[in-house]
Amino acid sequence: MGIGLAVLNRIASSPAVDRLGLRKTTEKAVYQGAKTGFRAAGTAGRTFKRVKGSGAPARLARTTDSGVFDLTPTDDQTMIVGVVKEFAAKVLRPGAAEAEAANDTSKEVFAQTSDFGLTLLNIPEALGGLSEDRSAVTGVLVAEALAEGDMGQAVAVLAPAAVATAISLWGSDSQQQTYLPVFAGEDIPTAALAVAEPRPLFDPFALSTTAVRTDTGYRLNGIKSAVVRGIEAELFIVAVDLDGSPTLVLLESSTEGVSIEADPSMGLRAAGLSRLILTDVDIDADAVLGDGSEADYRECIRLSRLAWAALAVGTGRAVLDYVSDYVKTRNAFGEPIAHRQAVAFMVANIAIELEGMRLTTLRAASRAEQGLDFSREVALAHRLASEHGMKIGTDGVQLLGGHGFVKEHPVERWYRDLRAIGLMEGAVLV
Repeated sequence: MGIGLAVLNRIASSPAVDRLGLRKTTEKAVYQGAKTGFRAAGTAGRTFKRVKGSGAPARLARTTDSGVFDLTPTDDQTMIVGVVKEFAAKVLRPGAAEAEAANDTSKEVFAQTSDFGLTLLNIPEALGGLSEDRSAVTGVLVAEALAEGDMGQAVAVLAPAAVATAISLWGSDSQQQTYLPVFAGEDIPTAALAVAEPRPLFDPFALSTTAVRTDTGYRLNGIKSAVVRGIEAELFIVAVDLDGSPTLVLLESSTEGVSIEADPSMGLRAAGLSRLILTDVDIDADAVLGDGSEADYRECIRLSRLAWAALAVGTGRAVLDYVSDYVKTRNAFGEPIAHRQAVAFMVANIAIELEGMRLTTLRAASRAEQGLDFSREVALAHRLASEHGMKIGTDGVQLLGGHGFVKEHPVERWYRDLRAIGLMEGAVLV
């Protein structure tokens, strides 16, 4: 069974399962998966001690092209998503208002998602992870399931996994040996992928943050915005302009010249967004992620936009389910407002737009994990998620009338979170 069973066995051994009331669901999934096979995952202790590479970096294999676009999830995906969805419903959704008020996600949530092994999904088994094959589709399904609970907290818990995924996909052997064992351990570091910058009409391929060559490496200057939990972060992957080309570099938060300040936002407040300020920050020459190719950077941006599309689908699903129940029970003029065509059509349009968003997102993810060109598909998915996601949030508020404006109902928070889809770059990957 592979990755699905490995994740579930990891969850089953965690005390969080009993606290969350997920024991029955998990044991059932483990039992079903054990009929087919078993794989255990190792972990490593935490350290950023530099390790010299001894060969080619480990890379996850691409899945084979079956020639058929099949939306049926695999047994692995069904097991993983089933547990993640229940976790999102029982933990993220009830704790969303408190997390937003605190402008951060609780340590308890991070501890529980660490038990789930989210950072391990795209780390090769040879480096302590759970995977043999690249699976962008699994990443999309997990992001969607988490966002159905709460997008802000979903972004917060997926941020370290984004850094681990980037190092796994594009890092050198030395970078993988140095950092990935830490992400495969029990005490996962807080980490962030910093791409966005605080200026209008930001283009991730025209960066203001620069890396200038020095005798020993590079000197960084610039400001990054919307950095997930930047105040707590120990490791960043930063998008910079190097010799006129966008490039990713690794940066530890303890480096001299690095400073962080809060970056309050309209939505995604539970993600604890911050600004990363770089003032004459010197890094070694080997801090460039992998070979620093622009092709890797382009793939990073596409995979990030794919992740944001998945988050939009999950939150859009939450809106649809909530308003569907609301309009059936809210009475006006002696009958449920769902009986009014104008209301029914609006709910139907949400469902239609949501289905289109999901199909294009999964199509893009399917091509990505096969190593096929997915630039067109991810552009469509991102455009649909940006426009229709925002409209779904707006219609959700509208369908609740005055109730949609108050915090008693979660739709106003979902509306604010969905506005971020068209603005955010980086932060999460699949």
